[in-house]
Amino acid sequence: MTPRERLLTTLRGDLADRVPVALFVQEEYLACYYPQKARVDRVIDATELANELDFDLMAKHRALELPHWFRRSRPGWELRHTAATSDGIERRRLEIVTPGRTFVKEEARPYTGAGSAGATFAQTKPLLAGREEIESFCAALPPLDDADRREIRDIVAPWKQIIGDRGVLAPWGFAGVFNFAAELIGMDNLYAAPYEDEELYRFLMERITDEMCAYNPVLVEAGCDCVGVQGHMAGGMTTGPDFFRQFVLQYEKRMLDAVHAAGGFTVYHNCGFARSLYSNYRDLGMTVWETVSEPPRGDNHLAEAKALLGDKICLLGNLDQVDFLKRATPQEVSAKAREIVAVGKPGGRYIFSASDFLEKNTPRENVMAMIAAAKEAGWY
Repeated sequence: MTPRERLLTTLRGDLADRVPVALFVQEEYLACYYPQKARVDRVIDATELANELDFDLMAKHRALELPHWFRRSRPGWELRHTAATSDGIERRRLEIVTPGRTFVKEEARPYTGAGSAGATFAQTKPLLAGREEIESFCAALPPLDDADRREIRDIVAPWKQIIGDRGVLAPWGFAGVFNFAAELIGMDNLYAAPYEDEELYRFLMERITDEMCAYNPVLVEAGCDCVGVQGHMAGGMTTGPDFFRQFVLQYEKRMLDAVHAAGGFTVYHNCGFARSLYSNYRDLGMTVWETVSEPPRGDNHLAEAKALLGDKICLLGNLDQVDFLKRATPQEVSAKAREIVAVGKPGGRYIFSASDFLEKNTPRENVMAMIAAAKEAGWY
């Protein structure tokens, strides 16, 4: 099988020739691996790396994760972007000018050169505050139009040519619902919202869900195989199973179902604590849950997750890339990769990977040992 065939077979729930080995590579690792490049890309350079090291690629670009109304101005909706970098900090400011109100968002992140392009910005000022701003913002949202669809197709088409049979396109989409709501009003405010004003909370979540259900199927129609979903803010460390079921599940599920109805797969990302949410995850029915992180950075154990979810959900993970992969010997890495594959392999619905993106300064010999061992142990 080609890497693409192997991944698609596994995503459909069927047995491939072996367990796919699909490492998550983003700008931090790519910039370290290719120091001569001024810029690196999660499709172009990730495909080059996958060809060189011979692994199955799930290319997770970020070019499509912003909704269409954050990407360009249009009548009644003017975007004003400013950015500056100083003292090792990159700062961005967004103003959205509408006939009724101007909305302002500010955020920042550390700047380390090309590798910092994959890092997430932290908000210093959320875009929305209070009922009036939320209702005004939702009323002003411009609909997805033909120009937006054309832009998405124009982005995806060259990706398909570049990746070819080396893997599948799994870009981050405009998803998930709870994560994006937290971006709009701030995480603390979002957690309090169902108790302070449940009507307003549900209004906001419904509107975001509507927008995501319109947007994400267009990615599939344009040629993306999977849609990546940010699900870590409603994780098991901060969100109990009852809160998730009452205030999160219905919105996330509607968004996931829209992608599946369009013929795409979904990759739901919670790279930390999730054990208390397994029953909710079964009901969500995402195609893939990543990354089955074990203690201390998560509370999951692959064998337990496999037993409770593996008949329905494809698991992706779970080798520790923060400490173990960078500090172990190649022999230790090889043994650990074989151990993990032995647990995940039975019955299929498992993709070997680390418990998030490969980090800079990871020894190349360890990455190669991990890939070789996982591939050899993964044959059916």
